[in-house]
Amino acid sequence: MKRVAEALGVARSNLIDRHGGRTRPRGAYRKADDEGLLPLIRRHVDARPTYGYRRITALVNRELAGMGMPIVNRKRVHRIMQQASLLLDPHTGRREGRVHDGKVMVMRSNLRWCSDGLEFACWNGEIIRMAFIIDAFDREIIAWTAVSGAGISGSDVRDMMLDAVEKRFGSVRAPHPVEHLSDNGSPYTARETRDFATALNLVPCFTPVKSPESNGMSEAFVKTFKRDYLRISPLPDAPSALRQIAGWIEDYNEIHPHSALRMRSPREFIRAQTQ
Repeated sequence: MKRVAEALGVARSNLIDRHGGRTRPRGAYRKADDEGLLPLIRRHVDARPTYGYRRITALVNRELAGMGMPIVNRKRVHRIMQQASLLLDPHTGRREGRVHDGKVMVMRSNLRWCSDGLEFACWNGEIIRMAFIIDAFDREIIAWTAVSGAGISGSDVRDMMLDAVEKRFGSVRAPHPVEHLSDNGSPYTARETRDFATALNLVPCFTPVKSPESNGMSEAFVKTFKRDYLRISPLPDAPSALRQIAGWIEDYNEIHPHSALRMRSPREFIRAQTQ
C-alpha cells in the first residue's frame, strides 16, 4: 500500500479509507434547506438581473427579517447562486486610473450635494437628457429633472436646486451653507445659476477640467442608473421613458442596497440615522 501511495502521490491513509469505503462521495456542498431558499433568491434575481450576490443577499435578508426568520450569510447566497448558475459574469475590463486626491464623501447629510447629468437613447432614436442632485453622505437622489429633444438648461438646473432645498429643509433657503459640486457645464457655471445658488445658501463648487473622479458620487449613480434601470427596462419612445424615471428614482432611494451604507438603501440609512 505504501508503494502504491508513493507512486500515485497521495496519502496512504486516503487509500486505506477508500479501500474500506469510509470516504464520503465528493460533490457540491449543500445544506438541507438550500432548496427552500433558492426560490426566494431566484425571485429577486429575476426581478433585478443586474444585481450581484451581495445586493441579492441584502434583499433576501430584508425579506427574511420582515418575516421574523433568521438571515443568511452572503457566502451561502453566493454558493447557492453559483450552483444555480445565477451569478453575474465577472468584470474583466481594465481601467487606466488617474491620481485623484480630492475627497467627495462627508461625515453627515446636507454638507455637500453632488450634481451631474446623463443622456440615453430610446429605441426609436429619441434622446432623453437628465440631471440630478445626490447627497454625498446618504446617497439619496434629492431632486432631478429630465427633458427630451433638448439639452438641460440653466433654468432646469435652478429649478432642481430649489426643489432640493425645499425637500431637505422645507424652506426656500438652506439654514447653513451647503456645497453644491458639479462639473463645468454651462448650465452650472452660468452667472444666473451661481447667483441663484448663493441666494439658496448653496456654495457652488466645480470639478477640475478632465477629472470626472472629482465628482465620483455622481459618476457612481450614473453607472448604477444605466446598469440597473435603463438596461433592463423597455424604452420605446421618449414619453414612455419619461414616465418611468420617477419610479426608478423612488426604487433607488427606497430599495437599492448600497455597499457604502452597509447594504441599506439611502432612505433606509437616513431613517436609521434619525432614530
